[in-house]
Amino acid sequence: MQQLDLSTFTCPLPLIKVKLWLKQVELGTEITVLLTDPGSRQDIPKFLISLGQSVVELENSPLMLRIKVTKLTQHLSLTQLST
Repeated sequence: MQQLDLSTFTCPLPLIKVKLWLKQVELGTEITVLLTDPGSRQDIPKFLISLGQSVVELENSPLMLRIKVTKLTQHLSLTQLST
């Protein structure tokens, strides 16, 4: 499984990188995402779930959140969601 290590980045860069990953991969693709930024640790799982992606928490320590993400739906931009 691939890993997207975003532990050195602060918001909003982790969210941007997750969005780019969603646009590039096929349905069913899995990745492990590492997050340390407090805002990203809260926002990214909620964002992914709101899009219908699978998010499984693998580790949630005071220093790091590690989640497994499976792309289950096509990624839609905000303009596509409003139409």
